[in-house]
Amino acid sequence: MEKDLVIVLAPDSFKESMTAKEACEAMERGIKKVNDKITCIHVPMADGGEGTMQSLVDATGGEFYSLNVIGPLGNEVEAHYGILRDGETGVIEMASASGIQLVPLEKRNPLITTTYGTGQLIKACLDHGVKKLLIGIGGSATNDGGAGVVQALGGKLLDKEGKELRFGGSELGKLARINLTELDPRLKHVVVEIACDVTNPLCGESGASRVFGPQKGANPEMVEILEGNLRKYANVIKEQLNKEVLDVPGAGAAGGLGAGLIVFLNGSLKKGIDMVIEYTGLEEKIKVADMVWTGEGSIDFQTQYGKTPYGVATVAKKYNKPVIALAGRVSGDIDILYEKGIDSLFSILQGASSLDEALANGKENLEKTAESIIRFYEVIKVKNLV
Repeated sequence: MEKDLVIVLAPDSFKESMTAKEACEAMERGIKKVNDKITCIHVPMADGGEGTMQSLVDATGGEFYSLNVIGPLGNEVEAHYGILRDGETGVIEMASASGIQLVPLEKRNPLITTTYGTGQLIKACLDHGVKKLLIGIGGSATNDGGAGVVQALGGKLLDKEGKELRFGGSELGKLARINLTELDPRLKHVVVEIACDVTNPLCGESGASRVFGPQKGANPEMVEILEGNLRKYANVIKEQLNKEVLDVPGAGAAGGLGAGLIVFLNGSLKKGIDMVIEYTGLEEKIKVADMVWTGEGSIDFQTQYGKTPYGVATVAKKYNKPVIALAGRVSGDIDILYEKGIDSLFSILQGASSLDEALANGKENLEKTAESIIRFYEVIKVKNLV
């Protein structure tokens, strides 16, 4: 008796068009139109950047929460965090509370922006009794070394007169003493994993301020101020806490938040896609599948550097599973991806259209493309070609 096909659906979000969960649902609708006996295993994915929290919560059947926090400019913003189904793992995207998208272009200034709101999200997760924290740190508006996080969690960063530093990267040059006696004691019992796909050190030519500062609104003079202040911050940390972060790969991520989480939360850096693969249980699901589908909004040469389709394909190839990738946009420089584990690549666009139309019709286009792929598969199966 012929075994019914099992397909793992493991796409990332198609940004501004659909979430990863919605992409799974659209793929399945197209597949089931042709053969409703095919089993579809949904594994919404992400690569550690935007959408990671939603994908992990969706994939595990967890819960989303909203919280008003202090945003990067010191004003109140609505942010979000998630608790996975196990009830013991919290998921945070720092961008939700401290991201660049929260700051209008004309107000971007990393001398004053703070990660305080991210610290408030961490505290909210602690209030749920979590034993593990997964923190994505992409898309920041900040360059404060995670100082705001420390302050939100009860730590004190003091100047030479014993006054607490105000918000922003400009204040770190005044740092004289770090007092952690009131740092939230629950942090000692929580494992912190940081989704980080950059290897930039805290300071230097490839450090946080010089590489990412200009993207956050820093002019050359501001970059040098921020660079000097982060170096002072690292030196005080070394002198008073006996921790060296100046040259740690990834410490410069998110304006030095990587360093702050390593020092004050004992965090460890992991590749975003590896973290998502682990917590979604992707590998175990791929083992029982006949075929794996993945995808995201755009696939190109850069996909091989840790993006979701590459990560999914890498796992699938461990078990010799064929991989199909679908995308809204497929560039002409993707041949290398066929050597990296993707067997076939499809653009879901149904014809010439504007970007707005493509985004609006994304779910329908993905469904139609999935249907077409399965129709072809069924034809060649009937003709005993598979």
